[in-house]
Amino acid sequence: MQEYLFSGARILAPARAFDAVADLAVKDGVIVAPAELSSRAKKIDLKGKLIAPGFFDMHVHLREPGQTHKEDIASGTRAAAAGGFTGLLAMPNTDPPICSVEDFLQQQKLLAQKALIPVLQCVSLTQGREGKALNELMALRQAGVKALSDDGGTPQDEELMRRAMLAAKEAGLPIIDHCEDYSISRPGVMHEGAVSRRLGLPGQPRLAEERMVQRDIRLCRETGCRVHLQHLSSAGSVKMLRQARQEGLPISGEVMPHHLLFTDQDVEKYGVNAKMAPPLREESDRQALLEALCEGSISVLATDHAPHSQAEKALGMLKAPFGITGLEQAVALCLTLLYHSGKISLAELIKRFSCAPREILQMPQLSLEIGETAELTIIDLEQKHQLSLQNSCSKARNCPYEGMSCKGKPWAVFSQGRLLKTQELK
Repeated sequence: MQEYLFSGARILAPARAFDAVADLAVKDGVIVAPAELSSRAKKIDLKGKLIAPGFFDMHVHLREPGQTHKEDIASGTRAAAAGGFTGLLAMPNTDPPICSVEDFLQQQKLLAQKALIPVLQCVSLTQGREGKALNELMALRQAGVKALSDDGGTPQDEELMRRAMLAAKEAGLPIIDHCEDYSISRPGVMHEGAVSRRLGLPGQPRLAEERMVQRDIRLCRETGCRVHLQHLSSAGSVKMLRQARQEGLPISGEVMPHHLLFTDQDVEKYGVNAKMAPPLREESDRQALLEALCEGSISVLATDHAPHSQAEKALGMLKAPFGITGLEQAVALCLTLLYHSGKISLAELIKRFSCAPREILQMPQLSLEIGETAELTIIDLEQKHQLSLQNSCSKARNCPYEGMSCKGKPWAVFSQGRLLKTQELK
């Protein structure tokens, strides 16, 4: 452990409504008063930069075990740190999936050995992620699990999902749900509309997502289970979520940068790197997502970082897997699209990346006060740059952001007592 004095930065901590230019001292990984530092403290001038409570991405695929040709724990967490994140929630759709207490405990050992930053491991809601039989949710909670998800899918049977929510409510765990009705979505590879018809590709209508959003809201109302809706993409989903939150239901939602930036028109330009689930939809949907995020109906920004090999993506739109990477680009893209455009305040942007994920997962909020463990995201708000995959920390390159111009860039994170500078991670 080292001692640090970060001087001259703007410190913004929404959890205690603090926003001022000030010094911040860290000793042995804990925030302390500057007077407590010794003469050996490393002094770092952060004038013109921002110190925020560490950003947390609650939707990431690390691919280990079983798919390490795509990504692994070490490369994925390194990419996250380079992108400004100090913590992650990893999805359980590994090979084999993480379903049991034994799987979870084994994964905890792997994470302790390999992860550069802290990772919470999500565990599947149903056995084998098959949507047929529930896991032992209370036993999972007692083992330390914080969230449940069949991400990449969801139970199609409504009665099973109702029982799942009742069991999750009893265990005190949130369900993180991928809303997709397979009977409507398959075999679609992009949004169903004028573009899919012009390209001759099978489409997925909005109804495939919206029917499951409607189901989850209905069951949330009945059971009182905490529910988080992943990667929303349609205006109809947004409208239903807004109404549910106004009703006071314990439900939340997230949106990804790609759904805020692109539409189905971009499939022609980016091809397989614009193939994701749910698909990119139309401009009216994009605008609805932006509005909901800025007003707070959608409370979380996440990446759905979904790495795949070049060979897999080379299979073309019909056969290539869904998903793109995004851990290293998301913060810069959102600073540019949302903050520098004047759509959202810096405090509200930090809430979407830091405060809301921690609230949903019942993690302690970060207030950047004396005595608190130092988890910091440090950002150069004014740096102009172009995104490049050339020196990516991720193993994967399935990403449509190459060459995009941004203003604002993660400069470093401080995690587990270590200062990790972005450029030094490359």
